[in-house]
Amino acid sequence: MKFNTRKAGTYFSALSFAFISMTSVAQLSGENIVPNGSFESLDKKPKRLGQIEMATEWVSPTGVRADLFIDGKLEEIGTPYNIYGKESAKEGENYAGIVAYSYGDKMPRSYIMTKLTTPMKKGMTYCVKFNISLAEASKYASNNVSILIGKKIPDSQEKLPIIEKASMKHVENDYSTFSGRFGWNEVCGVYYAEGGEKYIAIGNFDSNEDTRNDRMKKDPKVKDIKVDQIMAAYYYIDDVSIKLVDTERGEKCDCAIQAAGEAYSAMIYQKVFTITDDMSPKDKVEKQQVYFAFGKSTLSVEGEKSLNLIAEQMKANPATKLRILAHNNVAEDEFALENELLLDMDNQRIASVMKYLMDNGVSESRLIPTRRGASEANAKEISESDDDEVKQAKNRRVEFELK
Repeated sequence: MKFNTRKAGTYFSALSFAFISMTSVAQLSGENIVPNGSFESLDKKPKRLGQIEMATEWVSPTGVRADLFIDGKLEEIGTPYNIYGKESAKEGENYAGIVAYSYGDKMPRSYIMTKLTTPMKKGMTYCVKFNISLAEASKYASNNVSILIGKKIPDSQEKLPIIEKASMKHVENDYSTFSGRFGWNEVCGVYYAEGGEKYIAIGNFDSNEDTRNDRMKKDPKVKDIKVDQIMAAYYYIDDVSIKLVDTERGEKCDCAIQAAGEAYSAMIYQKVFTITDDMSPKDKVEKQQVYFAFGKSTLSVEGEKSLNLIAEQMKANPATKLRILAHNNVAEDEFALENELLLDMDNQRIASVMKYLMDNGVSESRLIPTRRGASEANAKEISESDDDEVKQAKNRRVEFELK
């Protein structure tokens, strides 16, 4: 596809994009150069599908407008529930949505695009990440959801796919990354800059012939989500980041952990726990579970919501103490033999949970850390129909006992 600098400049100017020149801003390692990467900043609130432009700094590069989902009252474009399914945001409350593939091109592909806060530096290494979740309405799943990075912007407003060589695909680009309908999967890779790149677009840049697609079965575990299926692979997109990696200081891009050629899933199992007024404080607290990605101790949005509820109950019942029971899974223990970053993952998760609760007004003296390792499977949540990936995700958790 040809790039037109004059049109690109006019297009972005009309949308009131605030651009920062490379000469005025120093580019620091670890600093995200993607503006509004979690779609939280809005120019206006969207009222219908196809309004990604309402997210500050984001547009669609073709005539097919991508979607923006926000926390609000509009059922079609709401979060966590919307016309295509249910998903809580990976970061904040909002996320984008695109069509990556459709059977017989019944639904044209869509893309999201933005301009980086500062151009990339020649010869430097960048860590590129974004998160995806397959919407429950999708009849298909596909691979090749990737990122295009360039000095110029696609200027076509036709309703046609962009067929280009992607700048970065997921480290494995395997089907399992793109078929998850529970929580978010991280797409991650390294990009070596030619210098001056300042635009990115996310979507599928491969032809249908080069894109793997698989027909999805209706999941029997999904009973509370009633949506009309579409003959497409529809993905939610959230938490986009590109960060400079200072390799001279030994920094690395921490993509999904790999060992022996196998890429481990970054899936975070998520569940909204139903709480009623007639439940006791003990029942409210002990119903909560906080889940984590493989090899991670970072709290998800749903995890923070559970901890907020627990903090409220702890402050309302000052005589109580809280036992924090942290777990990892067997695969993390196995990989810890080769990678010390995964040592004591249960302890790392205790530290994250305790810090969050203490930051929210719960005294450390009331918290009882308890390490469980990989010794106990999650009997409360695991079912026989779960595949291994989901079982592993459900085991990476922290549970609670109110005493």
